Amino acid sequence: MKIGVLGAGQLGRMLALAGHPLGLSFVFLDPAEGACAAPVGTQIHAAYDDTDALGRLCGAVDVVTYEFENVPAAAAAYVAEHRPLFPGPKALATAQDRAAEKALFEKLGIPVPRNACADSLEALRAAVAKTGLPAVVKTRRMGYDGKGQRVVRNEADIETAWAHLGGVPLIVEQWVPFDREVSCIGVRGRDGDCRFYPIATNVHRAGILRQSTPAVDDPLQTLAEQHTHKVMAALDYVGVMAFEFFVSGDRLLANEIAPRVHNSGHWTQDGAHTSQFENHLRAILGWPLGDTGLRGPCSMLNLIGDAPATAALLALPGARLHLYGKSAREGRKIGHLNLCADTPAALAATLETAAAQVEAASRG
Repeated sequence: MKIGVLGAGQLGRMLALAGHPLGLSFVFLDPAEGACAAPVGTQIHAAYDDTDALGRLCGAVDVVTYEFENVPAAAAAYVAEHRPLFPGPKALATAQDRAAEKALFEKLGIPVPRNACADSLEALRAAVAKTGLPAVVKTRRMGYDGKGQRVVRNEADIETAWAHLGGVPLIVEQWVPFDREVSCIGVRGRDGDCRFYPIATNVHRAGILRQSTPAVDDPLQTLAEQHTHKVMAALDYVGVMAFEFFVSGDRLLANEIAPRVHNSGHWTQDGAHTSQFENHLRAILGWPLGDTGLRGPCSMLNLIGDAPATAALLALPGARLHLYGKSAREGRKIGHLNLCADTPAALAATLETAAAQVEAASRG
């Protein structure tokens, strides 16, 4: 079986690495030179909206997925006409627009922060008046890893936010004084069968995920699964989806979904019985879904900008290193480190040492 993937970044690379033992091969479409997934498959170098290239992709594979959700809607529609595409265009279109996401969550009865849309400075002022201060102004499309957003703390910040982000549709969201951020990774098969991984607590800095740690018995697990199941069912979703939430007391407030395998689920490669990458492939191929349970205490650290020496990381107990073949660059995700242990105490001790090494390397 051949899998087509729109995008050839690290997520595509890890999909292929999970698929090779299953006898799968991969064809990627990506305009980037030196894409990090290229060594583990065949890359078609072309823009995502190049219909000739999309035709070559469809002609070479049995099913198509993506590891990059900002694929043009027209490209997704073209592929869906020629090959099975999972997740489908509806899920992609919803996840590409933060306002459409919020509208879906509200329709399904999933709590969200107060929010309002704006496409002018006057509308931005009105939106901030509705949400209250402080607030977060985001582009409705494209932004990720902290890009495409500004925090508005007072009236003077509104014009600054407009100057930096104006000219494209915006959404303003109430600032949430959350206790922590969590994500629920779910997978839904072609037959509607759903599985969920233990929810992970995520630590961000400067808008970039730094650490994800799943819990065996998080008290919000059932509620997170219910919310994620509602969204997947509404979108007739097939594949892995990540749903990010703010935790405020015993409440979950929906932040956003990602219609693909997700950074906060990388721990599943070594800490779960079946990784998110293998389960995504199982789902889109109509194969039985794998066990999503934890093997034991584990955590994931992103390697941002640069990484400690490989030997130093591999010397850590229970360490599993995943490098993406990317050169070092400030703010760039070049890999991640999964840590596994027999007990929570042992994990905490190793995590403290590893985090110090990773932080020192990221500062250069």
